[in-house]
Formats: sequence, C-alpha cells, structure tokens
Amino acid sequence: MKQNCFLPANILLPKVEDMSKWAVIACDQFSSQPEYWDDVREITKDSISTMNLILPEAELGSQKEAAHTKLINETMAKYMADGSFTTYENSFIYVERTLLNGDVRKGLVGMADLDAYDYSGDSSSDIRATEKTVVSRIPPRMRVRENAPAEFPHVLMLADDHQCVLIEPITLKRDSLTKVYDCDLMKNGGHITGWLVNGAEADAFNERLAQYSTTVASKYEGLVGNSMVFAVGDGNHSLATAKSCYEALKKQNPDTDLSAHPARYALVELGNIHDSAQSFEPIHRVLLDVDSKALLQAIREEIGAETGFPLIWHIGEESGTIYLDEKKGQLGVAVLQPFLDAYLEANKGEIDYIHGEEPVINMAKGENVLGLLLPLMKKSELFRGVVADDTLPRKTFSMGHAEEKRYYLEGRKIIK
Repeated sequence: MKQNCFLPANILLPKVEDMSKWAVIACDQFSSQPEYWDDVREITKDSISTMNLILPEAELGSQKEAAHTKLINETMAKYMADGSFTTYENSFIYVERTLLNGDVRKGLVGMADLDAYDYSGDSSSDIRATEKTVVSRIPPRMRVRENAPAEFPHVLMLADDHQCVLIEPITLKRDSLTKVYDCDLMKNGGHITGWLVNGAEADAFNERLAQYSTTVASKYEGLVGNSMVFAVGDGNHSLATAKSCYEALKKQNPDTDLSAHPARYALVELGNIHDSAQSFEPIHRVLLDVDSKALLQAIREEIGAETGFPLIWHIGEESGTIYLDEKKGQLGVAVLQPFLDAYLEANKGEIDYIHGEEPVINMAKGENVLGLLLPLMKKSELFRGVVADDTLPRKTFSMGHAEEKRYYLEGRKIIK
C-alpha cells in the first residue's frame, strides 16, 4: 500500500513555563515593520524562544543576515544539546487556535513527505503549491536550514475535506487527549491549545487519510489536470526550502538510501479548507501610471464576456463591472493576472497588490490609475483552480490577517 504523504512525527516541544514567550509569528510577516520584530526581541530577551531560531524576512538581504544565520544555528544546537525539549515520538499535535474575533481554527501538526511535494508550476504530485514559488527567495532560507539540527516551521497545509472526515473526528475526542500546551500568543495572536494525538488515535487518523487519499480524485472529475491530496496554503517558500535542502542532500549522496532520513520530511500544520475559521480574502490589483481607459477597454475586448467572474473597476469617481470569461480559467484572478502581466510587458505601468476595497478605491482617484476589485474566491474553487490551471498567479488570496498566521511552536529533528 502506498504510504500516506502526511505522517506522525517525533515532535519537539520546549520545557518552558511561559510558552507565550517561546512562540513567535511566521518570519514572513511584518517584513516592512522592523519595529514589530524589535518589540518581539524585547519581549523574549533572556528567554528560550523561537525568536532565537528564525530569520525574519525583514532581514533578508541586510547586513544582519549572515551573522544572524550563524547565531541561529549555534542557538538551535545549544537548545538541542542542553535538554531544552521533550520529544513526543510518532505523534501528531491537535491544535485549536482561537482568533481575535473568537473563531477557532482547527489543525493537526505532523510531517509532510517531501517526495510527495513539488512546487513547480506543472506539478502532478500529491502535495502542491497553490501560488507560484519565487525561486530567488529560497537560497537565504536554505542557508538557515542546511546546517540546522532541527526545524520549527510555520507551514499551513490544506485538505479539501468538505465531508470533514480527517481532523474533525479528533475534535470530538479532544477531552480524552493529553493537553501539551495552552497559552495566549503575543502581540494580538489570540490563544492556542495543543493536545497529543498518538497510539490508537493516530492510527485511526492514518486509516482515514489512506481512505481519503484513494478517493480524492473523484472530487475533480471533468477537470484537465491531475488530482491532488493537499495544497500548501501558507509558508510555501519554507516548504520549498525544505524540499531544496533534501534534493541537495540526495545529490551529495548519490549512492546512499535516504528514504528514511529525517530530511525527507517537513513539519507542517494540516487544516481543512472548509473549516469555518479558515478565512480567505481576495488580494486586489491597482495599475499605476497607465492609460486607465485604454487598459479597461483592452480587458473588455481580450478577456471579457457577457457573464462570468465579476471584476469591479474604479477610475477616479467612475466605477463599473466587467465580467471575465470563465472559459479562460477556473478563477477570476487566473484569467486576469496573465493578461495584466502581458499588458505591462508591452506598455508602461506598474502593478500593486492591495488588501481591502477602500484603499483600492482611494488609490484609483489618482491620475493614470486603474483600480480592480477581484471577487471573493470560494473555498471550493482553490483546489479546482490548482488542478485545472496548475499553480495560481502570485497574490491570488490571503489566508486571514497577519496576526492570524501560524506561530512557531512545535519542532522536529532533521539530522541523523
């Protein structure tokens, strides 16, 4: 029988009294707000913390990067050597994250099989990226991971589990599970609780996943493209880094069987895209320094239709709706973005990606600006879009607000 592509792991959790100082938010958040990270450093100083184990994206390309990377690896090795962790073998961690609005997002932490993951645009693997991977962003992350004894990731992976057969049965049994952490998260991160899932409960999940994996293809019948089991919703560049390090290790050891090596796997949190607390928001487009009316007319003529995906446009005080041709893609953004890329190659102008409608409307009041409000993507459209159109255009969607991203908590040893 084929091995599941998501498995229990030997999970590390810190031996600390205050987990709130241990857990910090994903490194790719607040990249233009260094004061956020300065504040986190102040909160966590003199504490065992994942702040000491990550490289904030705000530092990429800066003079701090090399020195900080070296310090990260040294600190991680020290934590590993001085008994700072408890190891929960062959286990999952069931997670409930209470967001600031009161919604509770459920997840299951385990390890993804990197042999089943491919971030290339034409992938047919069981685990796939949802958006295009910017390859230039991988090497700096590799410099952190390639010499690290452990990983502490923020990757969120998604299942298209509309029948709620994978994670939700664990929710029903959580009161019989051992609680391993329960704390507030710093800087408006809400609250998080984790329960140990091992033994019979882990085995039951593995059986449900095996059954789910064999039948998932039926969801996407009629689409051009190969079905998939999971999609990477957040943290794709971190998972792509783990994949790149694993592939480099295989090249360096061509005659060695690495199928059981810990570097073959990467720790992730699995969530159900149909969880009511999984928030998806469109990322809108603003075109700057363009002939607004000419560009709008080109959109109408080349990708418009009488009905289809509604695209609301704003030019100054004027606004209206164009419908994008549904025959050209499974998602409105998949129809629009390739057209905009080609248009800007042939004409002057720039594109900006904006969260929220009001900023788009205000920006569109400027001279030579076209604001485009994309429709909200239905959760059911994400997997179908990736299956049919390969990886989706960059900046297709956002999974909630910055404070709602995953915090670093669990770890896993990645060297023998």
